[in-house]
Amino acid sequence: MKKRWVNITESPSHYNNLEKMTVRQLLTGINREDASVAAAVKNSIDDIEELVNAVVDKMKNGGRLFYIGAGTSGRLGILDASEIPPTYGMPFGKVVGLIAGGDKAIRKAVENAEDNQTQAWKDLLKYKINKNDVLIGIAASGRTPYVIGGIKKASQMDIVTGCITCNRNTELTAYARYPVVVAVGPEFVTGSTRMKAGTAQKLVLNMISTSVMIKLGRVKGNKMVDMKLTNTKLVSRGVRMIMEELNVNEQKARALLTKFGSVRKAISHPQ
Repeated sequence: MKKRWVNITESPSHYNNLEKMTVRQLLTGINREDASVAAAVKNSIDDIEELVNAVVDKMKNGGRLFYIGAGTSGRLGILDASEIPPTYGMPFGKVVGLIAGGDKAIRKAVENAEDNQTQAWKDLLKYKINKNDVLIGIAASGRTPYVIGGIKKASQMDIVTGCITCNRNTELTAYARYPVVVAVGPEFVTGSTRMKAGTAQKLVLNMISTSVMIKLGRVKGNKMVDMKLTNTKLVSRGVRMIMEELNVNEQKARALLTKFGSVRKAISHPQ
């Protein structure tokens, strides 16, 4: 008899009668479930490491990193991609996030967009994705047609692929060369994968992009020396970095930052 596949992310919550709980009980229950996410991510570090190494290898040779997803998963990929240029000074277009339904789906769900198995590849072709790049599919269930279609086609085109999901033995993990499965278990509200699954995906994305940027030389010591100085807060942060790195006062640090326009250039210039 064929063993029935179990979709853990859709499994019934460990809690019931939520509408009868007090606010305190709801918050305590959600927090209790959230506390298990980091441990689940820890169990996947070996797989995350393999994926990161693959991304670093490709990006060191001029490649790009693409994320595809639908709903919460797509939004998380876009969030991660959008923060790379200002945080690490990377050119726009080196890390790209795509969501089923296009940019309008970032704010408002587009009906049936995730069910189109050919659209992801069409979206990727607009960026001329090729064998120098890496594609990571993000799908809590591991069954999202938009994501599966994109990963499957990319794999057929000999493009390095990875995925982030919260279910084992899915079609998505079968097609991805570097699958990352973070089994967080049932959600507090049954099937609400924007909760623990979404948190797990965000943690993994943080780990991937941060590790990649560090290995690409975008961090010095523990400082974001290539960050874009786009507001007063970031300018002040840059001044503090220069003060600490060069052991100079605030006035001198601010003058250097104004002169050179970046923390890296300011601390690298002979004093």
